Amino acid sequence: MTLSKNKIKYIRSLELKKFRKEEKVFLAEGPKLVGDLLGHFACQLLVALPSWLAAHPEAHAEETIEATEEELTRASLLKHPQEVLAVFRIPEYPTDTDLPAQTLCLALDDVQDPGNLGTIVRIADWFGIHDIFCSAGTADVYNPKCVQATMGALARVRLHYCPLADFLSSLDKDIPVFGTFLDGENLYSQELADRGIIVMGNEGNGISSEIRQRINRRILIPNYPAGCETSESLNVAVATAVACAEFRRRMQ
Repeated sequence: MTLSKNKIKYIRSLELKKFRKEEKVFLAEGPKLVGDLLGHFACQLLVALPSWLAAHPEAHAEETIEATEEELTRASLLKHPQEVLAVFRIPEYPTDTDLPAQTLCLALDDVQDPGNLGTIVRIADWFGIHDIFCSAGTADVYNPKCVQATMGALARVRLHYCPLADFLSSLDKDIPVFGTFLDGENLYSQELADRGIIVMGNEGNGISSEIRQRINRRILIPNYPAGCETSESLNVAVATAVACAEFRRRMQ
């Protein structure tokens, strides 16, 4: 089967959220990323060079197309297409209010940059955080740029899009909800926990006033040395990494 113009048009349409939402699918490109996601998500379409298909006889999809390099280049959203691309079905994860009572989770309050979101998913994966609760204003994790930025971590981290303020309000009062603030308590001296939620805010505005009201543990990532003039803030992905690293260090 050849890669038709209509199929190329369909693949390229998945750059837009409107079509991803309608079709309930997302696009992934490259041997490592596709390899990491196969087996974790149902694969609707697999398009690859003959050499890749020959080396991966176990790869299963509803439809598999052997393509030339030229055809892959026309279908790809990357500047430098690589061997294989795949269209996966978007999973549906239940928004379970019991999760923060059992384990450490993240919450994202309108994190809008796909690169930041993809990096945060990788950070969560590295530190063994399997669930991220996202506000409606948070970037779509199935944006192709974001999928690429997760570097396969999307296979192990579940993202739940929900009315975030309502979700946090529904949690039991004894569940710690941490948030980073300039007037919070020093992260390195604050009592932390191995369950609950760490809330990270928007790149420009931080945590919104609506979400701020749901936070019961305010923490600060201090600059060094204390009191010196430094950058106004940390990049949200960097701040997430710093916070997650300290939470996990305490649990060892």
